[in-house]
Amino acid sequence: MNQYPEWSAQNSLPPSASAPIRRELKTNPVLDIARIGAFSALVAVGTIISNVLFGFTLPYPLGEITAAPAFYLAIAVLFSRKVSFWSTAIGSAIGETINIFVFGEAPSIWALTFVPGIVLARAPEVLIIHRFRDKARRILAYGMVLATVYETVVFFLIDWPVYSFTAFYCIQPGCSSSGLVQGFWLASFDFATLIDIVWIPVALILIVAAQRAFRVQHFD
Repeated sequence: MNQYPEWSAQNSLPPSASAPIRRELKTNPVLDIARIGAFSALVAVGTIISNVLFGFTLPYPLGEITAAPAFYLAIAVLFSRKVSFWSTAIGSAIGETINIFVFGEAPSIWALTFVPGIVLARAPEVLIIHRFRDKARRILAYGMVLATVYETVVFFLIDWPVYSFTAFYCIQPGCSSSGLVQGFWLASFDFATLIDIVWIPVALILIVAAQRAFRVQHFD
C-alpha cells in the first residue's frame, strides 16, 4: 500500500510550491528619479511646443493647443502614479515658465498664477487617468476626457478671481479691478482648454505602441 501522498509520484514539491509565485514589486528610487527627470523634460518641451514657438498665431481656440497632453496622458497610463504626477508637475512648471519669460507668452508678473495654476490643473489630472489605466480602452478614453474637463475647470476657477481683480497685477496708476462679471467673461475663454481632447487618440496610439513594443502592460 502506497503511504506517500498522491502528489509525491508526480512532483518533488507539494502543490502549493509548484503554483505560480507572485512576486512583490519593489520600487527603485534611482530609476524613479531618472524617469521623472526624463519625462519632466518631455512634458516641458511639449508645453513649449505651440504655434507661438513657430512664430504664427492660430485662430482661437486652436492657439491653446500644445503638445504636452499627448505625452502626460500616455505617461499616466504606462508608469506609476509617483512618476506620472511629478513628471507632469515639474515639466509643466518648467515649460510654462519658459513660455512666459523666454517667449513672452504673458507678462512676467502673471507667472505668479500661471505656473502654479498649470501644476494644479495638470498634476491631479494624471492621477485621474491613472485610476482608469486598467480599464477597457473605451473606458480609459472616457477617463481621459473626464481628466481634461477637470483641468479646464481648475483653470477657470483660478482665472476667474484673478481676472476679476486685475489691479492685483497692475502697477500703473489708475488701475481698477474688472469685477466678477467681467472676470467671469474673461476666464470663460479657459474652456478652450477642452480642445486638448484632440490629443487623446494620439496618447492611446503611444500607449498601445509602447505596450506592444515592450510586451508589457505597465512599466512600474
